[in-house]
Amino acid sequence: MLQPKLSIEQLSQTTDIPFDLLELADPSRVQIDKYLKTGTCYVAKIASKTVGVVVLNEIDSFHIEVKNIAVRTKEQGKGIGKALLRHSESRGRDLGYSKLIIGTGNSSIRQLALYQKEGFEMDRIEKDFFLKNYSTPIFENGIQCKHLVILKKDLSK
Repeated sequence: MLQPKLSIEQLSQTTDIPFDLLELADPSRVQIDKYLKTGTCYVAKIASKTVGVVVLNEIDSFHIEVKNIAVRTKEQGKGIGKALLRHSESRGRDLGYSKLIIGTGNSSIRQLALYQKEGFEMDRIEKDFFLKNYSTPIFENGIQCKHLVILKKDLSK
């Protein structure tokens, strides 16, 4: 059986933002609202149903960052996250950036594996990031999310 075609499109209206998906990756609506003001939001769709989202934000003239990436729980494991990462790389190259940055929590085991499989390299750790920026503790995989692990991919290769 053929998989329905996945399309990724830029959102042009702020009324269509899939907050339910964004909140899967970031439980803070305050943080989401901050990076949506300056970022560009793309949605992944299958048969007009939104199944994934990614937000890209310029850091400087050389670096673009994936601020949020999420896939609907029932659709995970089908390559949608990988497609969103590859779309982010392509957009970054098209826009002239040389590096793509992505950050995730120390407790995000699956995400850390995916990003490294897609060619991202560990860059640095921002200690206590989630303790300082989120009022409610976050737990994943039985581990408290405390530190932000930042990975980087060279887009010039």
